[in-house]
Amino acid sequence: MVLSLLGDFHGMPDRIATTVDGRRLALGNLEKVLWPATGFTKGEALHYYALVAPALLPQVCRRPASFVRFPDGVEGELFHIKHPPPGLPEWAPTAEIHGKEGTRRQVLVDDMATLMALANLAALEVHVPQWTVDGGRNAHDRLVVDLDPGPGVGLPECCRVACLVRSALAEDGLECWVKTSGSKGLHLYAPIAPAPGRLVSDYARALAQRLEADRPDLVLHRMARQLRQGKVFVDWSQNASAKTTAAAYTLRAGRTPAVSAPVGWDEVAGCTRAEDLSFTPGQVLARIERDGDLFAALADPGRARPLPPAS
Repeated sequence: MVLSLLGDFHGMPDRIATTVDGRRLALGNLEKVLWPATGFTKGEALHYYALVAPALLPQVCRRPASFVRFPDGVEGELFHIKHPPPGLPEWAPTAEIHGKEGTRRQVLVDDMATLMALANLAALEVHVPQWTVDGGRNAHDRLVVDLDPGPGVGLPECCRVACLVRSALAEDGLECWVKTSGSKGLHLYAPIAPAPGRLVSDYARALAQRLEADRPDLVLHRMARQLRQGKVFVDWSQNASAKTTAAAYTLRAGRTPAVSAPVGWDEVAGCTRAEDLSFTPGQVLARIERDGDLFAALADPGRARPLPPAS
């Protein structure tokens, strides 16, 4: 099993052959440092994904994935890709996705073997849309609210807005879960009964406008960057069918190996500095062991509620 082979990643061979879910994989360049600021290696990244897979896979399963690939580390060239990366095994599940740009084949990260094969190819940052290939682009099953702090504000202000978003969604009968972006903002998700992306975007925009009307000192719904000083931008546009967001539990290609990590609402309410909600891969694994998967309920179809009309 890959878990046992990668259990002690320090001093491991630079290349190993293993079997994951019955699939043979040759994992290479394991000692290569991908995050120079911390010395975090490719082997450590593979080890993290092997352990976090039970929590990550339900969040990305059946969703056409795109990736940030960085074979030379985060200080090298970053490749933003939607097609399967070169060298991906033929057995990895894919689907043909039809969009305005034509038809392309994308990877479905439906199992641990595929996740590990992608990580082995340095496709380490995973993004997915708010719909699955089973329902299609016109059947979004999640609403996402992306909170992006402008100049002069940061994660604590995003947390204040997140609490406002949560209350507004609750008034409309929607329950939501929250995670860090793995960068400087927050992502809130509400499971919904399948709805066209246009209607989800309309509702999210109306929600953002409502919040801005209530708190113009803190909230902004417009995209213009010159307006963002001291405000948190509520990015409703991420609900477009062509848009994706960083998957829960994915590594991020920043200076350090941060994770887009689910957090509790008590943590959000108590956040006073960005460091309060910044987690390394090891910390995320420890949190799962201690608290369980904070995003597990999001993948439960029984939690979905009808999307309210935009007002």
